[in-house]
Amino acid sequence: MSEEMTNFGPEILNLIDEDGVEHEFELLDELDTDDGEHYIAIFPTAANGEDYIDSDGELIIMKIDRDDPDECFTHIEDEEEFNRISAIFVERLSDEFEFLYPEDEE
Repeated sequence: MSEEMTNFGPEILNLIDEDGVEHEFELLDELDTDDGEHYIAIFPTAANGEDYIDSDGELIIMKIDRDDPDECFTHIEDEEEFNRISAIFVERLSDEFEFLYPEDEE
């Protein structure tokens, strides 16, 4: 029997916000750009199916600050950068998820 174990479940990240509150997210995708930046697409987990259905289902895209010794996760402040990176993630994840945009909800 091989010692190597394969992970078949979702990868879960526990992130602590600026108020010290821990939140659990499922890692959906990661992206390294040509300029050396690293981004992740995450989704808040739910304790049960009803919580999942009641959630707003918002995809969260964050940048990893590799200059920080703890590899700090940060929000993308630059709108052009955010739009460019989010478009890549939406394209990559569109086979698995249906994305709605604010203009679709009107």
